[in-house]
Amino acid sequence: MVTKTTTTAFSLGDFMTQLPLDTSNNAQRDNSDSESDDDRENSAQTPKISERHRLQNAKFSVWLSKRAEQITKDEVQHVVENVDEDTLSIRSLMAKQQTQMIITSPREYQLELFEKAKSQNIIAVLDTGSGKTLIAVDSVTLVFQQFTVLERNLDQKVERFCGEMGCDLWAKETWRKIFAENMVIVCTAEILCQCLMHSFISIDEINLLIFDEAHHTKKNHPYARIVKDYYIPQHDPSKRPKIFGMTASPVDARVDVVKAAKELELMLHCQIATTSDLSLLRNSISRPNESIAVYKRLPYPYETSLCSSLRDRFGDLEVLGRTFKQAKEVTSQLGEWCADYLWRFALEEEESTRKAERKMERLFLRDHENKPMELLDKELARLKDVKEVVQRWPRRSIVSEGNSINPKEISPKILLLHQYLQLIFEKPTDAKCIIFVKRRYTARLLGQVFQQIGSRHMHLDLLMGHRSGEIGDVKFSFRQQVMTLLKFRKGDLNCLIATSVAEEGLDIPDCNLVIRFDLYDTLIQYIQSRGRARHENSKYLHMVEDGNRMHFQAVEDVRLGEQVMRQFCEALPRDRLLQGDDLDLDTALSKEKTFRKFIEPTTGATLTYASSLIVLAHFVGCLPHSSETVQQPTYTISVENKQFTCEVILPETSPLHSAVGKPCSRRSLARRSAAFEACVQLRERNYLDGNLIPTYHKYLPQMRNAHLALNSKKTNSYTMRIKPSLWEKTRGSCPERLHITIIELESPEALGRDCQPLALLTRTRLPSLPPILLHFEVGKTSNALSNPNLQKFPVDQRNLHDLTEFTLRIYRDIYNKTFEFNEPEMTYWLAPVVKDWQNSRLHSSTKQLIDWNMISYVCKNPEIPWSVNTPLDQLLNRYLVDRWDGGRRFFSIAIEQGLKPRDPVPEDASSHRHMNSIIDYTVSLFSKSRARATWLEDQPVLRAERILHRLNLLDENMEKEKAVNTRSYLCPEPLKFSALPVSVVSMAYLFPPIMHRIDSYLIALEAFELLGLKVKPLLALEAVTKDSDNTEEHRAEQVHVQRGMGKNYERLEFLGDCFLKLGTSITLYTTSPDDNEFEYHVRRMLMICNSNLLKTAQNKRLYEYVRTKAFSRRNWYPQGIKLLEGKGHTKTGNEIQTHALGDKSLADVCEAMIGAALLSYNDTGNMDMAVKAVTALVAKEDHSVSGWADYYQLYQKPKYQIAEATASQLDLAIQVAKVHQYHFKYARLLRSAFIHPSYAFAYERIPCYQRLEFLGDALLDMASINFLFHRHPDKDPQWLTEHKMAMVSNKFFAALSVKLGFHKHLRANGAAIEYQNREYVGEIGEAEKEAKGARDYWTNTKQPPKALSDIVEAYVGAVFVDSEFDFKEVERFFDEHIRWYFEDMSIYDTFANNHPTTYLHNLMTLSFGCTNYRLMASEVPAIIPGGPSTSVAALMVHDEIVAEGQASSGKNAKVKASSNALKKLQGLAPFEYRMQYHCDCDGQVKDWVGKDGNGMGMVGTAI
Repeated sequence: MVTKTTTTAFSLGDFMTQLPLDTSNNAQRDNSDSESDDDRENSAQTPKISERHRLQNAKFSVWLSKRAEQITKDEVQHVVENVDEDTLSIRSLMAKQQTQMIITSPREYQLELFEKAKSQNIIAVLDTGSGKTLIAVDSVTLVFQQFTVLERNLDQKVERFCGEMGCDLWAKETWRKIFAENMVIVCTAEILCQCLMHSFISIDEINLLIFDEAHHTKKNHPYARIVKDYYIPQHDPSKRPKIFGMTASPVDARVDVVKAAKELELMLHCQIATTSDLSLLRNSISRPNESIAVYKRLPYPYETSLCSSLRDRFGDLEVLGRTFKQAKEVTSQLGEWCADYLWRFALEEEESTRKAERKMERLFLRDHENKPMELLDKELARLKDVKEVVQRWPRRSIVSEGNSINPKEISPKILLLHQYLQLIFEKPTDAKCIIFVKRRYTARLLGQVFQQIGSRHMHLDLLMGHRSGEIGDVKFSFRQQVMTLLKFRKGDLNCLIATSVAEEGLDIPDCNLVIRFDLYDTLIQYIQSRGRARHENSKYLHMVEDGNRMHFQAVEDVRLGEQVMRQFCEALPRDRLLQGDDLDLDTALSKEKTFRKFIEPTTGATLTYASSLIVLAHFVGCLPHSSETVQQPTYTISVENKQFTCEVILPETSPLHSAVGKPCSRRSLARRSAAFEACVQLRERNYLDGNLIPTYHKYLPQMRNAHLALNSKKTNSYTMRIKPSLWEKTRGSCPERLHITIIELESPEALGRDCQPLALLTRTRLPSLPPILLHFEVGKTSNALSNPNLQKFPVDQRNLHDLTEFTLRIYRDIYNKTFEFNEPEMTYWLAPVVKDWQNSRLHSSTKQLIDWNMISYVCKNPEIPWSVNTPLDQLLNRYLVDRWDGGRRFFSIAIEQGLKPRDPVPEDASSHRHMNSIIDYTVSLFSKSRARATWLEDQPVLRAERILHRLNLLDENMEKEKAVNTRSYLCPEPLKFSALPVSVVSMAYLFPPIMHRIDSYLIALEAFELLGLKVKPLLALEAVTKDSDNTEEHRAEQVHVQRGMGKNYERLEFLGDCFLKLGTSITLYTTSPDDNEFEYHVRRMLMICNSNLLKTAQNKRLYEYVRTKAFSRRNWYPQGIKLLEGKGHTKTGNEIQTHALGDKSLADVCEAMIGAALLSYNDTGNMDMAVKAVTALVAKEDHSVSGWADYYQLYQKPKYQIAEATASQLDLAIQVAKVHQYHFKYARLLRSAFIHPSYAFAYERIPCYQRLEFLGDALLDMASINFLFHRHPDKDPQWLTEHKMAMVSNKFFAALSVKLGFHKHLRANGAAIEYQNREYVGEIGEAEKEAKGARDYWTNTKQPPKALSDIVEAYVGAVFVDSEFDFKEVERFFDEHIRWYFEDMSIYDTFANNHPTTYLHNLMTLSFGCTNYRLMASEVPAIIPGGPSTSVAALMVHDEIVAEGQASSGKNAKVKASSNALKKLQGLAPFEYRMQYHCDCDGQVKDWVGKDGNGMGMVGTAI
């Protein structure tokens, strides 16, 4: 309990003012669990980068802890100052428009009452306009009016709160801090009632309670609850606050004035008081002159011919019963024209028609079991017939010939009003008039009448409450109320037709005419409506019917009642006490004592029958659900022995399903009893905390992406496969048959010399592999083709011996490696292929494709001997080997006749360490051996081409390789003339990179076989290829790039990620039809999150198959046979190769494998293999299917889908089929796609669109990505992602929804939803017109209502389900309605690049060349327990926070932080950036041209 150290006051104006208490300890917030960061650094070039990150994380945590406390303060203040005007009442909005008034001189009677209030509790009874506000120095009638006055007139801190701010579920710590920091709290009575109930504050901590409109203190009004539940139970009078009540009349009903006044005194523990000198009061108030206007007697109600005709044909339609009754009453009160026009309100307006249809469906479903569905269809059809009759019925006219008013069409009552208004608005005037009516339809009909017969100087509009639910009624939003009042204040309007909403709290000082078209029912209505006329010469007109004694009596009653009340107040002695009154408080509260009460012993929080409804509603609101869903408990009541028993049923996500209350005498008590019982059970199970605040959160932080994501920088060392397991499995025996794969060049001329295909002989048949692109000289390339033959051929022992000898000769002569002769351990063999091998007609068997003669020649001749007698022509086109330097190999080209061995080396020769002479140039012996060696002097000199050691022909020539001189001059004697023909050698030199790529293909295919998948080899290898340390960091400068590896996994990962989302979404939809969208998201995230994929990759040892190393001439050799001579011969051959892989990289590879499985069968459209891949890699029971057809086999159609459709639902299917040619088999499924979460399930017993939207979102994602992926094959994933954002954005789908007319079919409850939709529909329509055919017109509008985009996704989901999971239907929808907008994606470059985070990264890396920056984010707990937490993001540059942003999610917080950072960084030259932020990064500064949010060009200058 906090000790009260300062005076505290609460003002309740429908509210309250309190004073805060000392709060000390703020809640400690631990954000470590929710921390995430988006490093996006280019490389790990800085030493000890992990240590640097730890330091940066520590700095961020310190900064965040300071920000967390400030954010809580700011969040409260933000809520206070930025209440959504669409959700506030009309009086609050008006208060925000009022000027702030400083009180300088209180009136004498105000000071008098103030002195009374200082000594005792009083109720100040003063007329409207007398300045009650100044007495209390606060309340105008609502929180914002009170706050405005108080803030300007008090030197204490004042704050204001109301329920619309969502503060009713703030944490106790937040409230205690607010109470401690503010001396006066202005809030609604309900807010104070809840704070007391939750024990956030106790009644003894409050010093003063001010009740405005105190006459409401009765029954279960929050005023009464505060007194009954918290004020009276505090038995020590010294601990009770003082109470100051204010009212224009203590009576708000037709009761005995004196008795009602005494009851109010008793309840509030106050004495009624008014000024002792009423003359002072009368002199201070501008009272209107009152008069009575008498109109002729009205006819009795009757039916017009239209109404009679309708009743004859349609009088049995229950849905029209109210309209029939109203139309009959209107004939008497307003006239026949108005009665017929009422039918136009009811049926001609589209919204009214929809209301009628919905009500008819609800009435039917109420007792559906007893009625056939055909009956509803017939009634809906008859409703359309009613509309047609009304539309065709001849229109009446108020004005007859000669522009005179036809008295037969309107009532005498309207005629009198018209005559009076004509006099007032005969000429331009400053007069302002308010006409009060009782019913909304009266206001609308009068508005229509005066549009036709009103004066041209009368500018009229309506002022009504915002609620409307009846047929023929119109929704009048809060914004319309505000705008109407502002126009009235400014003079744009001078006449308002108002309902009771304008009676109380409306402050319009210069209104000088109030007309009671419909008389008041109570004294308070009379006093308050009269108080609207405050002009010095104002008038108040009572309109009464001639001869109507009830009307005249009503006028007399209010005048007499006011006089009695005044006399009662004047007669009160000053020193009277409350004791001794006839009324007994115990008697008045006797019923309350029978109700149960629960007091939490740990906190003192109090649960009563009345408060239990609110506590339970709060709990239900915190259950898991979409942000747009309004969940409510359902109360069902049964009657037995005249006692009502209620069962409250909670939503399906509640841990408590239901609770039953005790039998009660009234329905309302039964509801409270059930709610009370439910709350007690929830507290017992700890689903409510000690303050009765829900602990069952609507959000699940542990399921968020940030917690399931992986750090892209974290790496582990894993074993890596160098060779496919195929080779090891087949070694160990001498084969009797071999498979042949012929390796040849597609363009052999690109090599520049003769080459001969080679045969790769293996124990098992190799798969067909893609061409392998080889790079030769600059600009010259050729594909190496591998052609496996389907037939085996037999080999005998001699054949195998020769093949082994030939293969080992290639290793020895070409690669300088001597291996042991071990036929069983040979992995494969190489052999020359006959030149005419492609002509199969010449070869009767596969074996004949091999050039056995050449093999025999090579086997018999270890080398070709040379002597001085060797013919010179036999020295040409030979492969020469330096006997002492394994790195020197040559092709002989010509005989240099003019040169001798001792001649100097020609200048055009390539460099060598020995250049004294040609013979010296040829010999590679060491100096001592060289000195001993002797050579023939008459041997010829050969011109030759030195063979470069560049074996990685999989990559383009590097710059330093392009200008290498290979010309050589050699003597034949020191060299070895290999028996291998040049054509074989030329091809054998290409074999290492080819074999490396073949091994890589085989390893990749084995990875897929491990999962039971069959994919194309090209895609298999691409899926497991990681060609740099930071492959996943798109557009960042790659670190440790492995050249020549081909495409990496990033594009396939992009595609696979999308299909993974699709597959898991479908299986959740099919197997869990009763789960809500929230559960879908959670369960899907558990399947597709990177941490789950990493787990699968580790369990399956997929890390062994990932390719991270480029071709190496040291690792391509076959295993099995032992290396005897050559580099590496000391190794055992059992060494384990390892590589470092990031956790996220492994998860990305999993997604890429799914992408490969999908793309492998793209030409056929078969997605079975992709489905199988998802199952294998997700490894969860939630996805256990093996083919696409299995999805539909799992789907059990829910009852709502297959139930008989109504005519309205069938009509919807017909209407929608007009814009997209798909005819639904299940119309109720289609209806579900258009039902907003706010629409009650009971109306049609069809669930809202959220499940279908969840499914449709994944389907449209897949269709969009398919389009982008195949249309832009060279674009990187970053580009694809950025441009996909445009295609699947809420902006585009909302525009498409309007284009297709889907918005017309949306069924939702709530004026705000309809208003937002209507505003957007108008804006997008204008944008399309102005665009003149531009396809990106939708990008220039404001953010649309999410519901409009949701129904597009839900519709696609419905089509997919109705078509039995036919994805082609989704693609057809995409092609017909979406593709056109995105044929030219370049027009969306700005849309993509303008994303603040993308733009920031481009600016930092490309313009500033900075690598030491991090965009980090973390969460700050919510001020509402269970509510959405706030995420904070910050840009850290060189360990300093540069900019920050906060939002509801980490992603959006990063966007805001990026936007704020851009404001600081844009426009800086690179040198300015380096100086200002002490940047010393080594990154290269590049030119980069982009567009900022305003479309302005920006260039980063290179210096």
